[in-house]
Amino acid sequence: MGRSQYASSVVMPSNNPAQYETVLDFLIVRFPRIDAEIWRQRMLDGNVHWEGGDPISEATPFTANARVFYYREVPDEPEIPFQELIIHQDDELLVACKPHFLPVTPAGIYVQQCLLNRLRERTGIDALTPIHRIDRDTAGLVMFSVNPETRGAYQQMFAEGTVQKTYQAVAACDDSAMKGKRWLIENRMDTAEQWFRMSITEGEINARSTVNCIDVKNGRALFELSPLTGKTHQLRVHMNSIGFPLENDRLYPDALPKGEDDFGKPLQLLAKEVEFVDPVTGEQRHFQTTRGLNWSA
Repeated sequence: MGRSQYASSVVMPSNNPAQYETVLDFLIVRFPRIDAEIWRQRMLDGNVHWEGGDPISEATPFTANARVFYYREVPDEPEIPFQELIIHQDDELLVACKPHFLPVTPAGIYVQQCLLNRLRERTGIDALTPIHRIDRDTAGLVMFSVNPETRGAYQQMFAEGTVQKTYQAVAACDDSAMKGKRWLIENRMDTAEQWFRMSITEGEINARSTVNCIDVKNGRALFELSPLTGKTHQLRVHMNSIGFPLENDRLYPDALPKGEDDFGKPLQLLAKEVEFVDPVTGEQRHFQTTRGLNWSA
């Protein structure tokens, strides 16, 4: 059984529509895939507590707006055999390039095998917190806050859309006339019927991306993409919408049966560059990874 060294947390709602009597009642409903007996055992083991460290038992009353801390556990956690790269580190920021297949934070069957916990162990900085996320299937740059006192300023950059993000992607293409073509894609994206996918729907625009076809050769094309908003799977959905689903994408256009990762077929999507005005120092910052996609093959 793998157990995270670092606590995850969840905030209980300000109202109590389900009339939870205890914290346990709330956790059972909030995390339906975790058996009630698992929560009871975690409480007995002291692995559920308040922010100050006081333990929570199965009889602890529900408290509106309170934050509950717990430690995720998974049996037989698989190892991701690829290494992250630290691109930059100072007193405020750490910029890392994560490999394909590695989640940014604990998720599903992954606890220690995530970028956050790997970096915490590697640097000894327990206060590290991701400022933004990218998909587990996507490789590339992720920025982390080092200093809790300035974290909000960096998070606000992403909330306000003032960070310029540049991605690269590869998709099948046998039309050389596509080289140099540009797209501005604007539509509405919402959660699809399958909860783990997104779909384009009618309504007010909430997802925007620009796409530029850089080169075409040997039946494949290299694209440069810039998300202007930050919806889940946005670039994957937008590329599929213009007829170029990404190479090795297991979710779009169709969700393939769930199975073990094929490390020889990573999704051909890379978060290549980030650029922004530092909200703390006021300087222009630009970071770029040396990692590349399987384009020359």
